[in-house]
Amino acid sequence: MIEQFGNIFRIPELRKKVLITLGLIALCRIGVYIPIPGIDTTVLKSYFNQFTQTGVGQLLGLVDMFAGGALSSGAIFGLGVMPYISASIIFQLLVGVIPYLEKLQKEGDAGRKKINQYTRLTTVGLCLFQAFIMTRTLYTVEFSGVPVIPVYLQGVGFQMMAALLLTTGTMILMWIGEQIEEHGIGSGISIVIMVGIIDRLPSAFSQVMQNFTFSVTPAEHQIGIVKLLVLIGMFLAIVGGVVYITQGQRRIPVQQAKHTRGRKVYGGQRHYLPLRVNQAGVMPIIFAQSLLIFPAAIMQGIQVRFDPGSFGYWITSRLSEVLQGGVIYVMLYILLITFFCYFWTAIQFNPKEMSSNMKDYGSFIPGIRPGQRTSEYLEGIMGKITLAGAAFLALIAILPKLVAGGFELNRAIAGFYGGTGLLIIVGVALDMVQKIESHMIMRQYSGFLSGGTRIRGRMG
Repeated sequence: MIEQFGNIFRIPELRKKVLITLGLIALCRIGVYIPIPGIDTTVLKSYFNQFTQTGVGQLLGLVDMFAGGALSSGAIFGLGVMPYISASIIFQLLVGVIPYLEKLQKEGDAGRKKINQYTRLTTVGLCLFQAFIMTRTLYTVEFSGVPVIPVYLQGVGFQMMAALLLTTGTMILMWIGEQIEEHGIGSGISIVIMVGIIDRLPSAFSQVMQNFTFSVTPAEHQIGIVKLLVLIGMFLAIVGGVVYITQGQRRIPVQQAKHTRGRKVYGGQRHYLPLRVNQAGVMPIIFAQSLLIFPAAIMQGIQVRFDPGSFGYWITSRLSEVLQGGVIYVMLYILLITFFCYFWTAIQFNPKEMSSNMKDYGSFIPGIRPGQRTSEYLEGIMGKITLAGAAFLALIAILPKLVAGGFELNRAIAGFYGGTGLLIIVGVALDMVQKIESHMIMRQYSGFLSGGTRIRGRMG
């Protein structure tokens, strides 16, 4: 393994890409520590630590995770890359609806560049809108009677200043992501998100060490040696399972038709069509979280308008509790993840188009008639493996809650045992390793996975 790492720096081109990526990662972390003028960062951090269970707190916590902790620090990178991700998702959905965008996508690089321009412009609009809303929300946030933003600063002028700074921060992160994509190694935006999530790991480790004791029978809220070993074993097992499912494929055998030119026979080769088990990635969890967080935040906003003890206060508080935890929350969470798995897979995977392309290139699935029958077969197979992918995502999504409750752990620590963060880290890390390996193999060096055991998909 050490030799493989050394080989990275023996290849000039790969060494340059890795160093550029590391430099840009360092740059994107600098902005996390540059606060917006006027925000009391101490009060803001105290609020985040105290009210993470509330609807507003969960909503801000989700944004803060994608911003790499910049929101809880009141930094100029507070919006992170979420507006860009939202704009990208919007245009991915619109491509299948608007013929003009569909035509642009089929034009190749020129069409995709045009769509990217539209995405950037939409990102600016979303940034300004979200920044105004966020700043207005921060006006109401206080801790121990001390507001996050002093009353004398609150107004349209401060909102405009904060909106411009936050929008600029997101644009810088977009630029960093594009530079990583072009000159570095890996998926730029995904790396920016991953680094922000990993940045929380030292803090979580520190919390574990503070509560750790070598005693076999530790006191309440302490972590003994047995409990620590169990937690380490669980973490390794969960990461291994996530890697396995993320890499898992259903391989459909595809036969290429033979054709004769002169005296030579071409084609007749057999290859495989890989269908990923987790085709939707992490998007279903993000969508489900967003849908469940917003109603809780709205209920809490309505609740403060009622007097304590009134019927309105009681009903809104009960609804808020239901939407923040408990059996009903978990069931809704699982159902939404399953729904969005099928929804996102339907957008990304088009069996009719794939069947048509296979027919045009003279390829077919043995035993399946080309055309409509192939499309129906692929759709049936994808439906089955999507169910397995949805079950996996649902389990990963609720694991942090189960670990936090079963082992009495802080949410910051339990968050690394599943959820969105773990999926992003594993997915991006695997993508980077595979791209580095491809560069090394091209230069006749042994890669990280060469000679090792690869995860094989089921065939047939």
